[in-house]
Amino acid sequence: MALLQPQPESRVTGDVLIVDDTPANLRLLAGMLSDQGYKVRPAPNGKLALMAAHAAPPDLILLDINMPDMNGYEVCAALKEDPLTRDIPVIFISALDQTEDKVKAFTLGGVDYITKPFQIEEVLARVQTHLALYTLRRQLSAANEELRIANAELAASNADLEAFARTVAHDLKNPLSAVIGFSSLLEARFTRMEPEKIADNLHRITRTGYKMRDIVDELLLLASVRHSDNVPTAPLDMGAVVAEAVSRLELQIQETHATLVMPETWPVIVGHAAWVEAVWSNLVSNALKYGGDAAADIPPRVEIGFLSSASPPPEFPCSFSLPRLPAYVTFWVRDNGPGLNADECARVFVPFTRFHHERAEGHGLGLSIVQRIVEKLGGQVGVESTGTPGEGCAFWFTLPES
Repeated sequence: MALLQPQPESRVTGDVLIVDDTPANLRLLAGMLSDQGYKVRPAPNGKLALMAAHAAPPDLILLDINMPDMNGYEVCAALKEDPLTRDIPVIFISALDQTEDKVKAFTLGGVDYITKPFQIEEVLARVQTHLALYTLRRQLSAANEELRIANAELAASNADLEAFARTVAHDLKNPLSAVIGFSSLLEARFTRMEPEKIADNLHRITRTGYKMRDIVDELLLLASVRHSDNVPTAPLDMGAVVAEAVSRLELQIQETHATLVMPETWPVIVGHAAWVEAVWSNLVSNALKYGGDAAADIPPRVEIGFLSSASPPPEFPCSFSLPRLPAYVTFWVRDNGPGLNADECARVFVPFTRFHHERAEGHGLGLSIVQRIVEKLGGQVGVESTGTPGEGCAFWFTLPES
């Protein structure tokens, strides 16, 4: 962080508002400050001074006290009541030299008091001092705000990291134990095991390894999304992106005996291919996990599609409402599972949130990653669900059309 104190040999310049009902005083003060490089704005009365300060807040105000209609004390009080001008330093310049006058000036928020007749060198010195202090205060305020934002981001990152560490430790423990168990069994009994049993154990180890890899991949993806401010975007053939995402889920589709329904043609949108593919992969995978009804022997049915300004809305057998935004395409993934209630819908994009624990394993990152990706790409995300079994959920996201 840069040092906040000004160099001793440097001189701070700024915008100075001079308020005095005596033209001679205005001319004198304005002339001497202008000669020193200050931007000077004269105001002959309090009301005009308040209007000028509110329209373009100065860096410093030199304020006379004895003025008609509205005296300097009233002007200062009004300045301090306005959030836009309350922090501007006010130096009173007045012929009043009684202690009670000075005390009142400081009580109302003045930073200094110069008695008339004034010395030019004294005025210049005090103007320079208070402008330097005001500049320091603004720099300090800006630095504090940057620090507050950085602390908030760090706290959020730490919370994410802590939650992820706990969740990943929990989720990795079971598959890692399975890998150790199956590999130990192979090591101890390899020569006595039947080929089918060996193949089954190897298959279990492979699948468990994939689960562990997916957890690590999602952590890396989450980190890349959080720290990427300028991701390159380009026109994308959404059909090709969807096909690639579905191909990654082929094994899950086969194991769940799911049916996928999707359009034959897709629009071209603007996005980042790897991120958009991750969005589809997460949403379709969720639909495969939570779709259908195993107890009733109903396999998942996953419908995916899009809604543009030229396309008709999907004919869902319930009152799902998908947004239709100018210059954006809305994409959606719908399952036939038990759906979510209103409270679950409100929390579904919160990191590390998991529902239906008995139905599917997971670490609660997928949908929060979806939200962050889509928002980074300039879109929105949402979910529609009635909570009625069989009607499932319709997750949607928007991206700019090409």
